[in-house]
Amino acid sequence: MKIIPSIMVRNQQEFDGLLKKSKGVSKILHLDVVDGKFAPNHSLDFDLKIKKARKWHSYQMHLMVRHPERWVRKYGEEVDLFIPQIEALKHQARYIHDMKQKGRKVAFAILPKTRISSLISAVKKADYVLVLTVEPGFYGGTFLPRQLKKIQQIKRINPMVKVIVDGGMNPTTIKIAAKAGADYFVSGHFVSKAKNSKKAMKELERAVNSRG
Repeated sequence: MKIIPSIMVRNQQEFDGLLKKSKGVSKILHLDVVDGKFAPNHSLDFDLKIKKARKWHSYQMHLMVRHPERWVRKYGEEVDLFIPQIEALKHQARYIHDMKQKGRKVAFAILPKTRISSLISAVKKADYVLVLTVEPGFYGGTFLPRQLKKIQQIKRINPMVKVIVDGGMNPTTIKIAAKAGADYFVSGHFVSKAKNSKKAMKELERAVNSRG
């Protein structure tokens, strides 16, 4: 089980500062992109300069934006895994086909209001599905435990898929998410905003490992 810190910032200076803070915390960083249209906030929707410090970090990008395909084209060389909101993909089947043709992993995120029953075909072809357990757009949203039911719904459709839980992760909620069958966890507020991110990460790891 992996715990991945997320980054949500408004400018390059903040981004560079969090990169430095995250060194030694995790080799993977989760970049939360919000365009103010799909969700009511702005994050990383500027001309982002991603420093390719591969010995420190690799990146996955959660696209809470309209027209996520444009971001995939723009940052295709710098980002290892793209996670667009499936609700923003106008042509889901075409996107999945194009990513597979390029040899890329297929991932997408789903809003709390979205039903898994409407996504059966996409889930069957996915490598990763991100389940939002808060309303999107901001750090510190209210944890929505009912969304965890989607984990087993997804795995019944595709037993090989890895499910990422994103939203409201702290030592209490991450234990609940782990019991529900999540494979990976994204933590923004608890880890990235902590005074000591390494200490916060250790707390989450202990919580996951002590579930029972």
